[in-house]
Amino acid sequence: MGRWGDGEMGRYLAIPLAFAPIGCEAAKQGKMTNNKQQTTNNQQPTTNNQQPTTNNQQPTTNNKQQTTNKQLIVICGATATGKSSLALALAQRLGSVILNADSRQVYREFDIGTAKPSLAQRQQIPHYLIDICEPTQTMTLADYQQQAQALIASISSPLAPLLLVGGTGLYIRSIIKGLKIPRVAPNQELRSQLASLGQTQCYAFLQQVDPTAAKKIHPHDQVRTLRALEVFYVTGCPISEQQGENPPDYPILQIGLECTNSDKITHRIEQRTEKMIAAGFVAEVEFLCQKYGADLPLLETLGYREMRQYLIGDLSLAKAKDLTVLHTRKFAKRQRTFFRSETQIEWFDADEPDLLENVWERVQEFGGSNE
Repeated sequence: MGRWGDGEMGRYLAIPLAFAPIGCEAAKQGKMTNNKQQTTNNQQPTTNNQQPTTNNQQPTTNNKQQTTNKQLIVICGATATGKSSLALALAQRLGSVILNADSRQVYREFDIGTAKPSLAQRQQIPHYLIDICEPTQTMTLADYQQQAQALIASISSPLAPLLLVGGTGLYIRSIIKGLKIPRVAPNQELRSQLASLGQTQCYAFLQQVDPTAAKKIHPHDQVRTLRALEVFYVTGCPISEQQGENPPDYPILQIGLECTNSDKITHRIEQRTEKMIAAGFVAEVEFLCQKYGADLPLLETLGYREMRQYLIGDLSLAKAKDLTVLHTRKFAKRQRTFFRSETQIEWFDADEPDLLENVWERVQEFGGSNE
């Protein structure tokens, strides 16, 4: 495979390489590029008496993960299915801790609109991987995986399974399957230049430099196309040759919550939205706009975008709420589609009266089978 600038693509890009591509072998071994990397190894516990030690932990991505006596229980599913409340109840019974797997709860000050656990809940049960990144920074999937793997390896809880809880499917998949992720930081300048060429041209480039990846990426999927081209540009190695899996050696139980009745899930989302508004969501968005500017990327995410539009006068509050519900429903549908592709998940009805007891019975079976 030739270098990026050696072929047709090099003529289209004004941005030069800031450094030589690190090469396929180095990239496969997980060596860092010279891109500016987000450093978020100052993981802070979310309770006063919990001190996770992550700074000296070096998670491995190329060798089999060694985590003797560890067990992991995943609580996943679409938004508004009650994952957090179930996890809290299980953590109390198990005497365990909760690791966040929600891609927005990692950011500080984004609290109400992300349904972040309250301070009282975090004092009751230690939570990790919450409030670990500034809103102006970017928590990449590789960053999250590195911190989560370090925590799993370092938290001393040999008798109780750790709980990994959230609705961000890729976060969860990166842990339970040990995804090998190219260590290439996002390059917005490069992405903007590529995007300006149009998706048709970019996908043609991808077919040229990485036909294996192109077969797995839909021709209209701009996000994945740009990422694949970005990785090739920086490393000189196709992303398809850098990806793979290195699953951990500890047992994992995956519990999925679903709400099959569309009316019930809509009602749940409506209640969730009303609760956020009552808790001060609008004031939170106003504060964030004033502190970071209305163009902060995180303010373009679900709920925050609609409330920001209300604040600048583009929408009434009632319309902003209606749109939040609508967009949340569509998001939940995408989440269900993603999780349904994971065959190891054991599904439970989020609306069943005996949900906790039914899940608890399965958790006890899981613990007994791994003793």
